Amino acid sequence: MKKIPVGISGRHVHVTKEHLEVLFGKGHELTVFKMLSQPGQYAAEEKVSVVSPDGKVLDGVRILGPVRSGSQIEISQSDAIRYKFNAPVRSSGDIKNSGACKLVGPNGEVELTEGVIIADRHIHFSPEEAAEFGVSDKDVVSLKIGGIKPGMLDNVLCRVHPNFRLDCHLDTDDGAAFMLKNGDSVTLVKKYVIVE
Repeated sequence: MKKIPVGISGRHVHVTKEHLEVLFGKGHELTVFKMLSQPGQYAAEEKVSVVSPDGKVLDGVRILGPVRSGSQIEISQSDAIRYKFNAPVRSSGDIKNSGACKLVGPNGEVELTEGVIIADRHIHFSPEEAAEFGVSDKDVVSLKIGGIKPGMLDNVLCRVHPNFRLDCHLDTDDGAAFMLKNGDSVTLVKKYVIVE
């Protein structure tokens, strides 16, 4: 079966237009640093500091564009432990009752009562790619990982949309555990049997 490319996603921030202007000044627009695997998505030049409720600071966290309808911070469990964030595992955009933080930019600060999450493992598919792999939106699958530290990775969400392109997104903790890097590939597993 066709392999799925992997993108290891480091900590990053999504912001609303309103919050962007508070952080960087009225009328500020994000500047493209590099385009990402999903059409229209990009890493911006702009970075902010993310401050936990305990006052611990994650400096230089990059903003991803374009602006969104809700501000959101995606970190790893390692970040959450080290910097004292409450960060539940959620799908992007599902921030209700998630962790609090403060964003600090060159022109201002934004207090967020929710928005800090650990992004769930997920695979982006176009509808055509989903049909090729035999999956539907919101299916949960596993991944077979080869290489120096091979293994199985469960509970991977399938996300299908006409604007998506085939790419598996894992955070830095999952990537490090299997010694994966950007551009590596994995195999989709819809079902396997555990022999006890």
